[in-house]
Order: sequence, then C-alpha cells, then structure tokens
Amino acid sequence: MGRCLQGSSRNDLLQLGASTGQIVRTKRELMMVDLTGKTALITGASRGIGADTARVMAGAGAHVVLMARSGEELEKLAAEIGPQASVCKSDVADFGDWTKAVDLALEKTGRVDILVNNAGLIDPIARLEDSDPAAWSTLIDVNLKGVYYGVKAVLQTMTSQGSGTILNISSGAAHGPLEGWSAYCSSKAGAAMLTRCIQAEHGGTGIRVMGLSPGTVATDMQVKIKASGINPVSELDPAVHIPADWPAKALLWMCGEDSDSYLGEEISLRDEEVRRRVGLGE
Repeated sequence: MGRCLQGSSRNDLLQLGASTGQIVRTKRELMMVDLTGKTALITGASRGIGADTARVMAGAGAHVVLMARSGEELEKLAAEIGPQASVCKSDVADFGDWTKAVDLALEKTGRVDILVNNAGLIDPIARLEDSDPAAWSTLIDVNLKGVYYGVKAVLQTMTSQGSGTILNISSGAAHGPLEGWSAYCSSKAGAAMLTRCIQAEHGGTGIRVMGLSPGTVATDMQVKIKASGINPVSELDPAVHIPADWPAKALLWMCGEDSDSYLGEEISLRDEEVRRRVGLGE
C-alpha cells in the first residue's frame, strides 16, 4: 500500500534553477495546449517518460499528481516542479492506492481532468519455457490491470464533470510478437484493446481516450532490453532511441483539440505526420 503526501513547502516555479527553465520553455513552446486549472494523474512519474510528462504538463499550467512506488524520487521531482505538484507514493497494481490518488487530486483541486497511464514493466524478458510465472503475473498486474484500475478510478469523477482525457502508453509490441517478450506483448495488446473499449463505452460523452506508441525511448527500460540480448530490439543502436521529452510533449498535445481526429485510436510517434503536428524534431 502506498501513501499520498502533501509534501513540504515548494520554491516558487520561477525561482527554480535550470530544471525549471526547462518547464518554462516548455510552456512557451507548447502554449497552444493550455492546461491551466486542470489536474493530471501521472503514473510511473519518478523517472523517464512519466517524469518528463509531469514537467511538461506542469509547464502548461496543470496541477500534477505524481504516482510511483519511489516516494523519494517523487519528492525530488515535486520539489523541482513546485506547488503545482502533489506526491502520491503508490503501486498501480493496488486499486486502493488509486482511490487514494484520486482522493488527493479532489482534495487539492476538486477535479481529475487527465490520466496518463505510463507505469510499466518489461521483465520478465525470457522465452516461455524459461519464464518465471510469478514475474509474468506481476507484469500483467502492472501493465494491464494497473491501466484498468486507473481508468476505473477516474471514470466516476470524469463522468460527473462531463469531461476528461485518458492517455494510455502503448507499444509496437501490442501488435506483433517478439521473442522473450510474451508477458510484455500480451499486456500491451490487452491495454490497447482496453483503450478501444473505453472509446466504445464513453466516446461522445466528453471523455477522450487515446493510446500513444512512442517507439524506442532512451529510458532505463532500454538498458534492461539491451542487456537481455534477446530479439532484434536489444540489438538497436542506442542512437536511434528518442528522448523521453518527445513522448511527454506528444502527451501534452494529445490533451488538446488538434488530436481529436485520433480519439479512440493509438498514435505512433514513428509517424512523421504526428511528429510534425506535435512540433518534434524541428
């Protein structure tokens, strides 16, 4: 069970150092998506895509509820962002922790406008005959059930508001098998279908849902993949991996009306048209 923390006093956003400069630049560059007055729950927020998404969305004006199992890392990020961040140490595989996160958001702002289901595991990386059943089950708990729990936890509030955006991090692995990734591929395929189910049930009600397939991203997960030596992904040159702030900026763009043509679908950052619309690589 995790615990949600109000956090200690934060320095003013404009008085922070270089990291905050990044946040301010992000707000200026992506001002077309204004999240002022909105609240975002972000899982896996202690590092990688999740941490950069928190920075980007806070820079666009949102209050961000940071969710991850590492409370210490979350506190560091919250101190960097400032009073727009709240910390909820949590395990996405525990529905009780989701209830606490939503309660914290409602206590702080009275709203839940955005859910970013980013938390995920890659282990076990192993051929089926060598896989550990317990590890396989744990991955499903996080990558699939954790996404469902998040959606379940926010839907009542979003339905009452008549609005909300649910963004699920997907993967090319959702659509094609890879040696050694049976658990990961299965979990991402399930989460991709869940995105479509949400659209089928709530499309047209003011609740927006999309998936984002970022491609290979320069995060700790790629270090584990490289070390495994299994399947072609482990053989990729690290130079081809995109930085974590690219999917973060894409997620911010997905909160705006310009992305409405993708509602209920999965967006791929390998798509040059998507990159152009987000403003990446310019």
